[in-house]
Amino acid sequence: MTAETVRKARRGRGARKASRLTRDIAMLPALKRRLPHTEPMTQEQVERIDAASMDILENTGVEFRDPIALEDWRRMGAKVDGVRVHLDRGLVRELIATIPESFTYHARNPANSLPFGKDHSIFVPMTGAPYLRDLDDVRRNPTLDDLANFHKLAHMLPALHSSAHHIVEPYDHPISQRHLRITYSSMKHSDKTFMGMTTSPKNAEDVMEMCALLFGADFMETNAVVTGNCNGNSPLVWDETMLGAMRAFSRRNQPVLCSPFVLGGANTPASVPATVAQLNAEALAALAYTQVIRKGAPAIYGHYLSTVSMKSGAPMAGTPEISLMNFMIGQMARFYRVPWRTSNTLGGAKTFDAQAGYESAMTLNAVLMAGANYIWHSAGWSEAGMHCSMAKFVVDAEMCAMGYRMAEGIRWDDFEEALAAIPDVGPGGHYLGHPHTLEHFQQAFFMPEMFDNNSIEQWQAEGGIEIGERARIRARQLLDEYEAPMLDPAIDEALRDYIARREREIPAADALNQEF
Repeated sequence: MTAETVRKARRGRGARKASRLTRDIAMLPALKRRLPHTEPMTQEQVERIDAASMDILENTGVEFRDPIALEDWRRMGAKVDGVRVHLDRGLVRELIATIPESFTYHARNPANSLPFGKDHSIFVPMTGAPYLRDLDDVRRNPTLDDLANFHKLAHMLPALHSSAHHIVEPYDHPISQRHLRITYSSMKHSDKTFMGMTTSPKNAEDVMEMCALLFGADFMETNAVVTGNCNGNSPLVWDETMLGAMRAFSRRNQPVLCSPFVLGGANTPASVPATVAQLNAEALAALAYTQVIRKGAPAIYGHYLSTVSMKSGAPMAGTPEISLMNFMIGQMARFYRVPWRTSNTLGGAKTFDAQAGYESAMTLNAVLMAGANYIWHSAGWSEAGMHCSMAKFVVDAEMCAMGYRMAEGIRWDDFEEALAAIPDVGPGGHYLGHPHTLEHFQQAFFMPEMFDNNSIEQWQAEGGIEIGERARIRARQLLDEYEAPMLDPAIDEALRDYIARREREIPAADALNQEF
């Protein structure tokens, strides 16, 4: 069956509704991990990394290139020399001790709210791709409609817990106003939790105002409803843009990912433990600053990990060292009792090919065994983040569902009942028709929808469709079946009015003539 055949065979509204009734799109609960963590460091080695990081903070220092942050640190008694801040380890420990170890993410649909931190994890799609590979496998610039389609897919795929934010960059809208439409799309097309833009302090403030319209300003004072990401500039720099956005979120009690951006061997030493020591210092400096902004505000130990090819200088993903660093960072986050973020299903493959699958599977297994809480970039990541693939988005989501099942651990609830089937069947028999099998076969073993396990003869008879095309067909079906989750009309109108007002206020030299 070709994609064109599927398009021609689309059914009427009544048939689509019947299909929706049989397809379970209910979001999986937050993953509660029951497998042991992979922890390659001894307690002595954890303390060695901690000591090295504290030494970096005290003696080398971290640059906070922001006058407000510098004044904040002076007020806290830190040594400030120009833009370089030297942080006493006692002060750092005192500050990070006030970060909540766990909290609840509240979605606009309460059924999709999520416990977060400690042994709970969530899967979040990729963001930031300047290109996409669309349903015809064409690599091109994305639009707002493309972004909406990704948000709809995130809403429909059970293993994804968030609609994220700018999964792809919508090039058909001015950059200066784009954050407003991105945030609205995240809110409108899904009722799961989402992320907020931190591309400038003012953009972050706009996100906070839109969240206040959606959830209520008072509710936000005591509840997490959105996630911001603040990237450090390794080595050892936090800039004005990110720190201003961090203040916008933390002042409103909203969690931020404090994420050094690691290119191992380029902006860190060419050493796994030394890279982790530097990254740890950078993350701790930002985590501590969130508590200077607002004591007790939720914050998440973040990072983006890549190693650099010493042959070409290009970033690499899915390498053994990245897995090792994830294991180590998980240990450090648990040492400080703070939740942590990592990146998932990363790869450098230019198409959805075997390389993409191998790299993504390597990363997925490592982050699950490392015990990560906020598992970002979990669907669609391709070409080192340069494009989001609609086909890979769907398959990655199923990979997350498979990883979810593995990380849940062994189910013992029907052990005795299953054992009782063995004497019933006896030597030489089979279990296919046994009552226990008939009752439990759907839950006993994960049955992938995107992976073909039929005989080659059956596969050929059904058209010999490879996984990329199979995934694009599935994505079309999901989008065809999508129904927007209910959004209070008064809130929707308030959000639209806010966007319209801000777009009148924000200069847009390249503004496009658009109606909203």
